[in-house]
Amino acid sequence: MIRTSVNAIPDSQPADPETADLVTEMRAEILPGATGDGVTAYVGGNTAGNVDLAATITNKLPLVIGTVIALSFCLLMIAFRSLLVPAQAALTNLLSAAASFGVLTACFQWGWGLGLVGLENPYGTVPIASYVPLMMFAALFGLSMDYEVFFVSQVQHHHAEGDDVRTAVRRGLAAAARVIVAAAMIMIAVFGSFILTPDPVIKQFGVGLSVAVFLAALMVILLAPALLAIAGRRVFGLPRWLDRILPHISVEGPPPAAASAIPAHRRREAKHQAGG
Repeated sequence: MIRTSVNAIPDSQPADPETADLVTEMRAEILPGATGDGVTAYVGGNTAGNVDLAATITNKLPLVIGTVIALSFCLLMIAFRSLLVPAQAALTNLLSAAASFGVLTACFQWGWGLGLVGLENPYGTVPIASYVPLMMFAALFGLSMDYEVFFVSQVQHHHAEGDDVRTAVRRGLAAAARVIVAAAMIMIAVFGSFILTPDPVIKQFGVGLSVAVFLAALMVILLAPALLAIAGRRVFGLPRWLDRILPHISVEGPPPAAASAIPAHRRREAKHQAGG
């Protein structure tokens, strides 16, 4: 078996899209025509490895996004016994994720504001690592779901006390907004500190996640209340067949009616144990 290697140096830079296109062209057209039967040819190197990694992640990304959304939908549906709550949560999260990906692309791939994040090069662009969007989406969805639970649990609590949906949304937002804003500011400060590092990939995480958290909190404070208020009485409702098979859980503990049904001596014992 004879093995040989040939170095091919393109005129474009390693991270240039033209170089990635050259790798694809060599694999699909040039090498098959230049080699005969019994000859196996490979294209390697950093650019080829990045192309392969990007292709693998791109193929799996829809599956990852679909799985995360489906699991989140099921958990929110069980927690709040609603179809509209997980639907609007998925919508707001997808919108904030898409917008943050756009900001990331504009900053690094198009070069808008590279100097602001401390990256200067003669080409005016920095390639986005192929795994950054995938990891960003997973982290963002978890954080934005936290904000969603903060808000909707307050709305559900006030609705269970007898408020109509619009009043419950207003009171729930008033109670949860400060927690959401404080939590988002903390995470924005943490992710924003990543921009101070010299590594371009870490900077990409810093820009993408800080923008994503800001947009996610903004969506929960502005868009989510509007969607729930428009839905009205249909917010906390399930089809009868689905209501029968779903387990009953409570995010905020037992509702007021259930708490009042606890015998008085049990409540006194629990209060004494909590205080002592």
